[in-house]
Amino acid sequence: MADRPADGLPDSPGPLLRVAGATVVLGGRVALERADLSVDASELVGLIGPNGAGKTTLLRAVLGLVPLAEGEVTVEGRTGRRAGQRIGYVPQRHEFAWDFPIDVAGAVLTGRTRQTGWLRRPGAADRAAVAEALELTGLTELRRRPVGELSGGQRQRVLVARALAAGPRILLLDEPFTGVDVPTQDLLNELFGRLATEGRALLMTTHDLAAAARTCHRVALINRTVVADGGPELLADPDQMLRAFGLDRAIGTVTAS
Repeated sequence: MADRPADGLPDSPGPLLRVAGATVVLGGRVALERADLSVDASELVGLIGPNGAGKTTLLRAVLGLVPLAEGEVTVEGRTGRRAGQRIGYVPQRHEFAWDFPIDVAGAVLTGRTRQTGWLRRPGAADRAAVAEALELTGLTELRRRPVGELSGGQRQRVLVARALAAGPRILLLDEPFTGVDVPTQDLLNELFGRLATEGRALLMTTHDLAAAARTCHRVALINRTVVADGGPELLADPDQMLRAFGLDRAIGTVTAS
């Protein structure tokens, strides 16, 4: 674990992110029930489960986008609105308006809204943060290209750069490898590892079990609650995978979730 995070602030005692007994009810249905999870500094945790298991709901609960019926989310020891100020969020690609007339640098600059507000002109610190995020994600040469002209892998890198521009201690990643090419996967894997080494905490939802086994420090299996939490070897445990995915032992297919 790093002695000091990338932004020069001292480490907080305990995990950077802690979810305790989180329950979320959406449309009268329990989408998440008494979920417990923590992520330390310098740690990349994979959140794994079937479709509809509550992975994205958990991320949105951490962000405060959906209310908790029960439980608590703590970020660097803080709760409530202040807790979300040090979180970067990379949504799934379909959640961004790619037909909006904006170039790559402009899209990444929107990640600085918490710092600049909606009306203030960006300053030198904002421009420097955008330039660094573009360099980290290999987008510097594309900074003036309209986002509507980008490939799927380039669009994914824009979303990562936008989150990084805010200088987050915690990065939430919702299926960052879905539908992207192998070079982009390799670049992002290397980048996420580097960010963890620098002292950030990363929580990533993914369906790619092989990639999670290779890259994650820990994995959490979820099916409306966190059913198991441990090292990547957890993905090879048939009993725990059965609990998370409802896998039939005989035919090895998903039968319930």
